[in-house]
Amino acid sequence: MEAKTPLYDVHVALGGKMVPFAGYLLPIQYSGIIEEHMAVRERAGIFDVSHMGEVDLIGTGALNSLNHLCSNEFSGLVPGRVRYTVMLNHEGGIKDDFLVYCIAKDHYRLVVNAANRQKDVAWIVANVLEDTTVEDISDSVGQVALQGPEAQRVITKLTQDSNIPLKYYSFVDNVPVGGVNCLLSRTGYTGSHGFEIYCKAADTPRLWKSVMEAGAEYGILPCALGARDTLRLEASMPLYGHELAEDISPLEAGLDFAVRLDKSDFIGKNALTAKGQPSRIRVGLKVTGRGIAREGCRVFVEDKDIGLVTSGTHLPYMKGAYAMALIDRDHSGLGTVVFADVRGKSVEAQVCPMPFYKP
Repeated sequence: MEAKTPLYDVHVALGGKMVPFAGYLLPIQYSGIIEEHMAVRERAGIFDVSHMGEVDLIGTGALNSLNHLCSNEFSGLVPGRVRYTVMLNHEGGIKDDFLVYCIAKDHYRLVVNAANRQKDVAWIVANVLEDTTVEDISDSVGQVALQGPEAQRVITKLTQDSNIPLKYYSFVDNVPVGGVNCLLSRTGYTGSHGFEIYCKAADTPRLWKSVMEAGAEYGILPCALGARDTLRLEASMPLYGHELAEDISPLEAGLDFAVRLDKSDFIGKNALTAKGQPSRIRVGLKVTGRGIAREGCRVFVEDKDIGLVTSGTHLPYMKGAYAMALIDRDHSGLGTVVFADVRGKSVEAQVCPMPFYKP
């Protein structure tokens, strides 16, 4: 049976269409995916992301454990800053991607994908180094995401300016937001400006209500999974289970920036080094023919199968069909004309720059 986030009753009261997702019942849409998508691009939207997992690494060995478990380097991460990373298996494939928050010198918080939470925790517990305590605090934490160009104006109505993080990938902990004690983070998964706000699970409905009231004059809308997916695709952000998986390396996925092969060691490093330059990479595709190239469509150059679409749909703000695909590096040059097999129909597309949308 699927779990419910602390905002389940709020979603039902707002008319959210509830669906199973990552072990939870969550809304796929409220007023409509396109309307919600455009609210985030043009005004502001609020999302329930309480299903995400939060795992703390605490102790004098926490930093060494983090550097051992993850591909990025964390020695220079200071309290109040956030860093993106991937965690690999021994073959160099991606077990998960997540954000790491430096709460204190010996305290790091990993915000992991909901569907991978149990798997991640088991892997972390099995592979941490000495003097590290692992705490899965997911069930005690609620999270909402406030995203869009008006997010800054909304948040300034809810807390003092000194409580608002100034830099992207930074946060301020233990600050009041709408009267609720929160961790306020300048991060997001939409490609638009915004914040992710963490609080105690029991306080999440109060936080949601405060944000909705503060955003009313700016046209804020409650937004759900459908818009979250089209927004992240428009921003060309990879999603686990699509662009990322245990049989896809971070170098294939274009996440080189989060892989520090100059580190002394981390799980999966030897496998990545042995493989060398990947023969396939993630690319963006702009569909120039009639149709939509969706996940699973094979991609061809003439009669040669060169890969497959990992995510694809019509993107509301871009007003066109776009996709991301894993294809042979030899055919990945910008402007390369390819064809996607859409239910037996050959649909033309071109390799194009990512991200598709830039604020």
